[in-house]
Amino acid sequence: MANSKINIGIIGAGRMGITHYSIINSHPDITVSSVADPSGLILSMMKKYLSVRTYKDYHELLKVDHPDALLVCTPPNLHYDILKKAAENNIHVFVEKPYTTDCQQSHELSRIFASKRLVNQVGYVNRFNDVFSEVRRLVAESVIGDIIRFKSEMHSCTVVKPDEGEGWRGSRESGGGAVYEMASHAIDLVNYIVGKPDKIMGSSLNSIHSKNVEDAVSSTFLYRNGCSGTIYINWSDESYRKPTNKIELFGSKGKILADQHSYKIFCNEANQQYDFRQGWNTRFITDVFKNVPFYVRGNEFTNQLYHFVDCIQNPGLNNICSFSDGADAQDVMDRIFNDFAINGKA
Repeated sequence: MANSKINIGIIGAGRMGITHYSIINSHPDITVSSVADPSGLILSMMKKYLSVRTYKDYHELLKVDHPDALLVCTPPNLHYDILKKAAENNIHVFVEKPYTTDCQQSHELSRIFASKRLVNQVGYVNRFNDVFSEVRRLVAESVIGDIIRFKSEMHSCTVVKPDEGEGWRGSRESGGGAVYEMASHAIDLVNYIVGKPDKIMGSSLNSIHSKNVEDAVSSTFLYRNGCSGTIYINWSDESYRKPTNKIELFGSKGKILADQHSYKIFCNEANQQYDFRQGWNTRFITDVFKNVPFYVRGNEFTNQLYHFVDCIQNPGLNNICSFSDGADAQDVMDRIFNDFAINGKA
């Protein structure tokens, strides 16, 4: 496949589906051959302005188009059936997060795709952000020593008025709520940089505007090595204009404060390898980023899809965010729900 065009189908042409379409369509080795979405309006516009085959039913897309790979951008509760069908047809898959709403299903899909040696990737885009990638490298190389405490946060003004839960985001069963929609990013960032927690406790879910789902979530993560940390997510915070990811890490040799745009590191001692002086040092995204050939929303969105293509073209290349990683995040989310159900009431 390294010497031929890869045909990609897109299932789900909402905001993320269209964003991913614009990015993947810029890749010289890719042809977006088909799009499936239940909206006749969206499909008619795509058919008019784009050279793609359109389908209302993804089953028909798979049957007629036979793509080499899929970008799946539907509500999370639909992912399992789509991914099972893709595996049956030996199709590589990139799927938006969270890639299921069921922990057993997530591990099952991970095993299936691994056994068939199909490229499988989940859209936890923070792993492809140049700042967070740099922070992970600094932690792995013990620049701030052993991690003792951390805090992972995400804030946005997504839900700022009463929501009766009529759309899919207003139902946990369909993949809605702050845990699946936003906390999943903060959780995966902890898994990526610090590691998956051994114990979860003190979980709290709060409804602010939503009738049926949580708008804010907090929890405490514990590790056998003594490390501990918290997550706090609020998608009803009007003080934030855009979604913001933050992580704070306190180690035995220093401290890091980072978001998707920059990081500050406090070093107890100077570090010549990274040109860090003793005390505070600041690095911006412009100091660490790598150029991408097409920019939409952030380099990380292009990085993740181009990485997906790289993994298809280079069998054996380690995927930075596989279904196994997605299953780990799902496991943590399930444990937060369970902890709150058992211990969350005073």
